[in-house]
Amino acid sequence: MNDRMPQHAFRERIYGVLTFVGVIWLVFFIERVSPYQLESLGVTPRTFDGLVGIVAAPFLHANLEHLVSNTIPLIVLLLLLTGAKAQTWPVVAAIVLLSGGLLWLFGRNATHIGASCLIYGLISYLLVSGLREGRVISLIAALVVGFLYGGTLFAGVLPSSVPQISWEGHLFGAIAGGVVAFAQTAERNKQETPVNPAA
Repeated sequence: MNDRMPQHAFRERIYGVLTFVGVIWLVFFIERVSPYQLESLGVTPRTFDGLVGIVAAPFLHANLEHLVSNTIPLIVLLLLLTGAKAQTWPVVAAIVLLSGGLLWLFGRNATHIGASCLIYGLISYLLVSGLREGRVISLIAALVVGFLYGGTLFAGVLPSSVPQISWEGHLFGAIAGGVVAFAQTAERNKQETPVNPAA
């Protein structure tokens, strides 16, 4: 399979990444001027209202520092995903839904917001898929992610005494990314396994 993509397609994916991050920033500024506290739409485990947060939480941030700290790794990881994968947004959607669902089921009683679930999911996804696929471009992406964020991954999933840090979100994001990568690579390997007609 040819992993190269047309230059115009890659540009479109870059615009997609910047648009996605731009929407997160737009939501932040809307929240600052809105009379409604959008942060309340985060994941509140085991509550009906908290189900909205499974999708909404990655777009919500407590303050500018929180947003800035998530923006750079999110852009880097999405660009790496875009360069290594043909279907970027289905992967993002799967990680968001699975990590948010796990957080809703098993997280502590608090309102969890921020793109950290997705960030840790992307780290885990790129590492697992790169090691399992064996494709050069995926392996390079995995090596870059391991170098840049390997320490962050292992430190971030450990329980934290700081109540503002959703370490469970980090953990479930990492689990979700690994599960999605494992499932995708298993399906891909199954499809590419040659069939022996004489068997």
